[in-house]
Amino acid sequence: MDWNSRRITAILENALLEDRATRDATGYSCVDPNQRASATILAKQDCILAGIGCVARILDVFAALDGAVTSHYEVTTHPEIFDGVRLHQGQSVAVIRHNARVILSCERVILNFLQRMSGIATFTRKFVEAVSGTRARILDTRKTAPGLRVIDKYAVRCGGGQNHRLDLSDGVLIKNNHIALAGGIAEALERAHRNRRGSQPIEIEVRSLAELEQALAHGAEAVLLDNMSPEDVKRAVERCSQSPKQDGSRIPIECSGGIRLENVRAYAEAGVDFISVGLLTHSIHAVDMSLRVVAA
Repeated sequence: MDWNSRRITAILENALLEDRATRDATGYSCVDPNQRASATILAKQDCILAGIGCVARILDVFAALDGAVTSHYEVTTHPEIFDGVRLHQGQSVAVIRHNARVILSCERVILNFLQRMSGIATFTRKFVEAVSGTRARILDTRKTAPGLRVIDKYAVRCGGGQNHRLDLSDGVLIKNNHIALAGGIAEALERAHRNRRGSQPIEIEVRSLAELEQALAHGAEAVLLDNMSPEDVKRAVERCSQSPKQDGSRIPIECSGGIRLENVRAYAEAGVDFISVGLLTHSIHAVDMSLRVVAA
């Protein structure tokens, strides 16, 4: 993750502006402007860490917004603390040494990013571990918080998952609404082959074995099995194996819809290549972390 990129900087800046961090009325009224402090970020539960790079960057962005902040700061972490590592309850994530007012003004924004991202990474790791030993790979979706997609998808990678499309330009994925507007699976695939840009692979969503047959007959280059039972998914995998690509390989098979921790293993054992899980980013539980400050 490039925390210095313009896109990420804008996200962090907007978060600080939303919180009016440079106008912290409580910090201004209660804390000496020259007070130095040391703040320790603690994990209050076992989790997978994601977003550690945001800590120093948020302090930099705050300084750029404030203009008056010139005091030197340090953010230190243990060498074994990095994105993707498993943390245990009570473990120190990072220590910040800075102007006390600045620490307090940035506290909530820092924790919001760390807690959300680590929550996504932790949940993703559970899915990844649940399908361990199979060929299936866990994918995210575009069901992300508006404006935070690049952050959410990075957190998925920290948890061991893989990113699906970043945005609508990132590949051709024909879903049920496209099919309905095009007039059917055959018509949608024909238009996609005729109009696609460059060599983008064409994936199409099917909801039954009958629709799968139509997709295979009309040039689908990947299929998304939507809301099908593990039994039907297994039959679909067997059917796709009977229609290999020119190089002899099977077309990629993804499944989605109703995937939970309780049933993801069954779908993985059916033989799919990818399992996309909207829950990773649209129904997250933030990890519990705290920031404890002492005078320095």
